[in-house]
Amino acid sequence: MTSPRIIKFLLVDDLDANLLALEGLLKRDGLELLKARSGSEALELLLVHDFALALIDVQMPGMSGFELAELMRGTERTRSVPIIFLTAGVVDQQRRIRGYETGAVDFLPKPIEPANLLNKAATFFDLARQREELRQSETLLRDANEQLAQRNAELARADKSKDEFLAMLAHELRNPLAPLRNATEILQNPEVSSQQREHALQLISRQIENMNHMINDLLDVSRITEGKIELRCKTVELKPILLAVTDMAEAACRNAHQQLIISLPEEPIFINGDTTRLEQIFGNLIGNACKYSGEGSRISLTAEVEAPGTEVVVRVSDNGVGISPELLPHVFDLFVQASRTLDRAHGGLGIGLTIVHRLVKLHDGSIEARSQGLGQGSEFIVRLPLLKNSPKETVSPALSVDGGRALKMLIVDDNKDSAETMAMLQELDGHETRVALTGPDAVSVAAEFKPEVVLLDIGLPGMDGFEVARKLRTMPALQDTFLIALTGYGTHEDRSRAEEAGFNEHLVKPANLEHLRTLLMNRS
Repeated sequence: MTSPRIIKFLLVDDLDANLLALEGLLKRDGLELLKARSGSEALELLLVHDFALALIDVQMPGMSGFELAELMRGTERTRSVPIIFLTAGVVDQQRRIRGYETGAVDFLPKPIEPANLLNKAATFFDLARQREELRQSETLLRDANEQLAQRNAELARADKSKDEFLAMLAHELRNPLAPLRNATEILQNPEVSSQQREHALQLISRQIENMNHMINDLLDVSRITEGKIELRCKTVELKPILLAVTDMAEAACRNAHQQLIISLPEEPIFINGDTTRLEQIFGNLIGNACKYSGEGSRISLTAEVEAPGTEVVVRVSDNGVGISPELLPHVFDLFVQASRTLDRAHGGLGIGLTIVHRLVKLHDGSIEARSQGLGQGSEFIVRLPLLKNSPKETVSPALSVDGGRALKMLIVDDNKDSAETMAMLQELDGHETRVALTGPDAVSVAAEFKPEVVLLDIGLPGMDGFEVARKLRTMPALQDTFLIALTGYGTHEDRSRAEEAGFNEHLVKPANLEHLRTLLMNRS
């Protein structure tokens, strides 16, 4: 609560000595005493100040105390000011009645009895203070109610957006199931042609990739809302990352007959960043530009170092559907974009920009969205700080993929379908495999089979993958075995735990099979 307001009393008497006596008697903390030597002076003060009490002498030249009181009662502003009359004369019944008619609450004879005046003044001071505290409490309560109403409205909007998002999420996650089921039926039909089989396989691969992308976005959003995203930063050159992203986007742009224009500076651009997350940032922006631009549209990615050379600016622009003015300030908000596009013409969850915004911030950068409106295209501008002392050159260790040979592989997963299909894939690449569905089985099979590589799930019944890895590392014959964690857990903490348990690599389900194949070729 704020500090109590100063209480004011009005003292009206034509004699300075009386005013000084009253002032000396009534003076106290929190009380301001304003003095007037006539009725007209008192009226001027009454127009400016709010008084808790007026002490008015009855006998004054020009305007008596009664006349001043009558004027006060005739004015809305001063009508409720309590009046105590001070008089040196005898207060007969007629004068007393007139005084009360003008609104007086009491008469005090002169010479004034100090104790009597102090008691009455204290009563009006305390009443004024209580009214002031009540007024402040009412103000605070009103403000609190307004804030509560505003907060309730915000929560209602957020809850509505969340419900819309969950409904859309269910729709989007179910969407791939129908084509996957249809493709499975096609592959099981003995009359299917080779062309139809190839089409069905491509469809399955595409739908699985879509589901994988949605699940990864959901997991990233969950980590963002809990503040658990951590970057694995190092000195990286930005241009190869941007080129890799545009290479991946070229096929989609080509299929949509879109023109993808890339403009990068000749000199290398070094930043402190997480390569995977940077690819996610610019891959999402390029992917959105492709998705929300029609056939024959133009998409561009440019990068330049702006003066004074402290940051790199990457622009991704298109001449597609654009962004409406009311949505533009909220494009990076969680759930908002999704709730505005429930027609789902372009698919997806609509949470990618929320993830991009957070990842850019984690890189100490900024991102801005621009659009002239619907149908006017859009532009996303990412600014990232440059390294102050850029290296002269970077050497990226090249992975050798030559000279691959057959490996003995143990695949451990409590999901039988997952384990067996992975074994089939590895056998098609020429590897010898064994399968275990539990932790204890994995330990016993490994002791007999002596695998060179173990693909090991973490969430196993009875004995988790971390414990299995530790047990395998105690076996002399398996000291050089290449342990790969294959799991749905992909946080920084999960990777650290896997390393501590003895794993050589950590892959998140569903594993990128090309990356896995590269790891195995380098192992062979």
